[in-house]
Amino acid sequence: MAVSGQALPTLPVLPDPATDAVVGSGLLEELSYALGGPFHFLLPDAFDTNLRSMRSALEEAGVEGFVYFAKKAGKAAVWVERSEAGGAGVDVASVGELREALGHGVRGENLVVTGPAKSGALLRLAVQQGALIAVDALDELDALIETVLTGPLRPARLLLRCLPPAQPHSRFGMNDAELATAMDRCVEAGDAVRMEGFSFHLSGYAIQPRADLAGQLVDLCLKARVLGLEAGRISIGGGLAVSYTDADSWHTFLAEQNNSHYHAGKSFSTGDFYPYHSPAAGAGALRALLIAHPEGHRQSLAELLRDSGVVLLMEPGRALLDQAGATVFRIQGVKDRNGYQLLTVDGTSLSLSEQWFNSEYLPDPYLLSRNRDAPVGTYPAAVGAATCLESDMLTWRKIPFPRRPRAGDLLVYPNTAGYQMDSNESPFHDLALPPKVVIDHTERPRPRWRLDRHFT
Repeated sequence: MAVSGQALPTLPVLPDPATDAVVGSGLLEELSYALGGPFHFLLPDAFDTNLRSMRSALEEAGVEGFVYFAKKAGKAAVWVERSEAGGAGVDVASVGELREALGHGVRGENLVVTGPAKSGALLRLAVQQGALIAVDALDELDALIETVLTGPLRPARLLLRCLPPAQPHSRFGMNDAELATAMDRCVEAGDAVRMEGFSFHLSGYAIQPRADLAGQLVDLCLKARVLGLEAGRISIGGGLAVSYTDADSWHTFLAEQNNSHYHAGKSFSTGDFYPYHSPAAGAGALRALLIAHPEGHRQSLAELLRDSGVVLLMEPGRALLDQAGATVFRIQGVKDRNGYQLLTVDGTSLSLSEQWFNSEYLPDPYLLSRNRDAPVGTYPAAVGAATCLESDMLTWRKIPFPRRPRAGDLLVYPNTAGYQMDSNESPFHDLALPPKVVIDHTERPRPRWRLDRHFT
């Protein structure tokens, strides 16, 4: 039923002409029919634009740097292909990811291997291919050196991963004492290793803590060089925020939302939400990082990097996938529930993964009505999945749709390419995984599409 006089919070996404062109083309209805279920569509031109913007930020600051796409942010093969074509590398964390990157044209020396406690097979393959390896612990360093010595293999290229002092309970990285021991072991290993520098990954999206830790890593490089180590690179990991909405919409939403706005009175802590607005996002966040002054330094991070001859490495995932895709479901059923509707779609929240982190993907989905005579007004609705789990909700929030949703209509969740659309997907209930559709040449009168070559 239509609702009047009830204010429900909304969170509109920032405008994106490429997405709007696809939504307005009529193609999504045809694809939904042809594919017979939910699907994701991908916009690789956005990936290219984001990558160029990051490289421009480095060039403007006069900093030598290299971008690796964090493959865990999206499984589609097209992202690896665009990384290679754009002169970027790929960040991988498994044998499967490494092999796939190689198979899609990325050279071994343009791969960085991250993650904890890497298997012997992964270490051996990484060394064989000349990949850079972020070593997470002393026993892993010992295993890597042993891998080289029992080769014969080329020297292992490595970074030593630091435990962030501000996050001492992280399970990743080495503390100061362990780093000192690791550097000594690298010296002892001689030609078996090339210790190229240090890395970190910091939770959250704040700029200054990243600048502070990057400054410390530059200092560590200088100390390592005294020991005779190469130490000419630092990696800051990911953590460059994406801004999905404008500042006013985001702050208004946070101020207004409460558990009465969610199905079954569901409540969320605002601290569990992704920061859907960020004043410095993507390449803008990188620029802000480069001009920041690390604690204890009079120079900016860019100046420190230039003066020390240290190359800046980064492993963005979501920031490279901003506006690079969306997820489409068809409504299968509609129930009325005390002033709002409960929609059931032909997929699961495994394809919209914030739900599986006890959070909510907040940007408003688009409703594409099959019938243009659908009643106009305010029609609140939450969105559930086609499974037997009470908790399997794509959107707990009662979204105030401008038309009455009906079975057969499409819901389009925008900007889901980064971590949302496939991070947690599984064929639960033997439901097929949503295929990925690559949209090419969106400037054409009608979008042209193909299936991505990666389906798992």
